[in-house]
Amino acid sequence: MRYFFHIAYQGQYFSGWQKQPGVKSVQEVIEQTLSKILKSPTAINGCGRTDAHVHASQFFFHADIEKEIDFDLLYILNKALPYNIAVFDIIKMEGKPHARFDAVQRKYDYFIHTYKDPFLSTQSSFYQLNNLDFDKMKAVVKLLPLYKNYRAFCTHPDKYEHTLCNVMEADLFVNPKGDRLRFHIASNRFLGKMIRIIMGKILMVGKGELSFDEFESELITLQASKLSLPAHPTGLYLSKVTYPYLNLEPRTEFIHSTQGIDWISI
Repeated sequence: MRYFFHIAYQGQYFSGWQKQPGVKSVQEVIEQTLSKILKSPTAINGCGRTDAHVHASQFFFHADIEKEIDFDLLYILNKALPYNIAVFDIIKMEGKPHARFDAVQRKYDYFIHTYKDPFLSTQSSFYQLNNLDFDKMKAVVKLLPLYKNYRAFCTHPDKYEHTLCNVMEADLFVNPKGDRLRFHIASNRFLGKMIRIIMGKILMVGKGELSFDEFESELITLQASKLSLPAHPTGLYLSKVTYPYLNLEPRTEFIHSTQGIDWISI
């Protein structure tokens, strides 16, 4: 029987979702825990592959379990998992829906603070920047849904069958003081480090190191006009995943949205 698991995790102490030899991943921790509880090797398939130190305030994986669950697996699993992984729902599914391939939209949010704050250091990316040009940054963000090919915003584009992404939403928000930012983007799919590369380019625009025309040229020509490092992973969250048959609201709140911040779309 196939079950979908609705979860969230803090990624700062993991080398990403995907199981890899010699490193600690979210997938491996959950698989080991679930297999121990069910007393049978249990493989899981996630809805995506977040990078090392990237968070997920909503994430889904599916697992095929031989017998129907007739005990409180939700309680037992949460007790056994570490504090930085939470399971909200376990949903019995009809047929063989796929947590990764069936997703029609994924939303991400990227948070930045421009002053050193020890309580934000694992939740938001620290960039000590002053006098960012928010108007120019907002202008390039508005370009994103107008283009479909993101080859110039990917670390290894040739490994993909294609680099087309249907970006449905893109927005930039700032708090009233102008020292905390949130970048929001939604698409049917994302390429390797695509959001972090976009965020790095947006910061270059804000600092005057990349012009509006140069940014748009990369979307048109599919070639990077100026090299930039991907933004830090710490501030990135997979924040919502939607399926044709399943559309749940996230069960957790970002620390950023619960401490009185009045985010303003700029």
